[in-house]
Parts: sequence; structure tokens; C-alpha cells
Amino acid sequence: MRVIYSSRTKDTTLMKPRHSAQRTDTTGYGQAPVRARPRPLAATLLHVGGYAGFGLWMVLGLALAVGVYPDGRGDVLVPIALGALLIAVGVFAACVHSRWMPHWHGWVIGKGSRPTRDALIALGCCLPVLAVAGLARGDNTFWATRLSGAAMALCSLCSLIVTAYADARRQAPGIDHHLATQLPLSRVVSATYGGGLWLWLCAAGQDNDGAGLHGLAWIVGLLALALLRGLVESLRWQAALQRAQMPRGRLELQPGRFLAALLVYAVPSVALLLMSFGTGWLSLALLAAVSCTVGMATELSLYDEALAALPDGPEGPVARQR
Repeated sequence: MRVIYSSRTKDTTLMKPRHSAQRTDTTGYGQAPVRARPRPLAATLLHVGGYAGFGLWMVLGLALAVGVYPDGRGDVLVPIALGALLIAVGVFAACVHSRWMPHWHGWVIGKGSRPTRDALIALGCCLPVLAVAGLARGDNTFWATRLSGAAMALCSLCSLIVTAYADARRQAPGIDHHLATQLPLSRVVSATYGGGLWLWLCAAGQDNDGAGLHGLAWIVGLLALALLRGLVESLRWQAALQRAQMPRGRLELQPGRFLAALLVYAVPSVALLLMSFGTGWLSLALLAAVSCTVGMATELSLYDEALAALPDGPEGPVARQR
């Protein structure tokens, strides 16, 4: 008598990997996107330095377009080089795949990946910057120089807006749309304030006698930017704290926030007021620019922690229930 064995066991074995793969895909796509961890101070310092460089280019281009920037080729080339240096530090960190800067605007450099849209927009700012550097002469009122300055300011502004929104999406994929739309305004105002302080350092360092600087107008403008940034950041923090599911005082009354406010507003404002007396311009301008950059980096680190405390963050209650 011939016995015919059933092939059901073999079919079940063959179907197992297919079933497991399907289950893995469902688990991977079914979960909410995981947020990035809060960045350390060194990482936020690289980010702040990068958008401060774009802010410096934006303010310089606007000053050239309006015709209020002092004449001189060196007066234009030095801030352009300083802005490029602030940006290049972050690019170099991304090239060596530093843990503080694993990518540059989403572009993992040197891994065979193509530049992202944000990285291409940021790189596109170099074209009007090179045009301004080539056209800069003793007299900055030349129409081509002013037109290139306007293009440099506009490209830097577009880069700040686009990269700010994309950075928020990468840091918190499930961020509220209303909260995400506040970040480009905050980034532009912060970059204008920080870049203005670095530009003021360049201008004050190259013209110690103050002739042609319009020092009082610069100081008043920077103080007004500090006031505007304080208002914008206050609204942004209030919007984030209202959505947090943890005790509000834990995020609102952090010592780091008071330290950041001291470095961003108090120290630069006092330095600017002392500069109005006409002594020690270079050292005071350097103190104001460095203090503001470090303070903004500290504040950005704390804001990353606030984003992580939102309901759909990795540390939020909803994520714990999942």
C-alpha cells in the first residue's frame, strides 16, 4: 500500500518567512514617526553658527542694497568671509560625520546620497555671495553691487525660512502645524539679530574712528531687533508649553532659560549701550556677538527638550502608552 504524504507542512514552512516579513512591515509603518533626541549644546552651537552666517549675509546684502553700508572693498569681503566661516564649520562637521552634525540640512555628505532640497537652496546662496565679492569696489553704490546685495539678502532669507521648517519636521515629525509655522519667523528674527551683531563686529573692527559707521543707528537697530526677538521667542515658548503634557513649571522655570536670556539679551544690550560712549568698540562688539551665539545655542537645546515633551514625542505620555 502506497502512502501519500501531505505537503501542508512544507507549505506552512514556506509561508512563514512571507508572513513574518508582512508583520515586520506592518509594525514599522504602523507606528508614529520617532522624534530625534534633544541635541546637545555643541550640536546646537553648530546650527546657530550656521544660520547666524546666513543672517550676516542677509543683513549685509540688505545694507548694500539700501546703500547705508560703509564704502570699501575690505569692509565687504571681511563679513562675507566671516559668514562663510560660520557656515563652513557645520559643513565640515557633516563631512567628517561628527556625532554633533551627522547631516547638513538633511544631506549625509559622502554617503552616496544626493543633496536635499534644503541643502541645494543653502548652497545656492553662494552664487550671489560670490557676485557681491567680485563686484565690491571702493564705492558700494554701483548699481550691480546693490542688485547683487539684494539677491544675496533674498536668497539668504529663503534659505532661512525653508531650512527652519524642514529642521522642525526632522526634529519632531509629528509637530503641530501651527507650532511649526512659528519656527521660520523665529529663525529669521534670530538670524537677523545674531548676524547683525557679527556684522557690527566686522564694521567696528575695520573703522575704529567711527567715521561713516552711523554707530548710533546701528546700536538702536540692534536693540530693536533684540526686543523683537524677545517677543517672538516668548510667543513660541508659550505655544510649546501649552501643548506639553508635563508640569509647565518644569520647562518654564529652568535655570538654563534664565542663563540663555542673560547671554542673548542682557550682555549684548549692555555692550551696545557701552559702545555708544565711543570706547572699546571692538572688544564690546566681540563680547556681544559671542555671547548672543552661545545663548541662542543654549536656548535651542532647551527648546528641543520642550518639543520632546509634547504628547507625540518619544518622552510624552502618548508615546509611553504605545
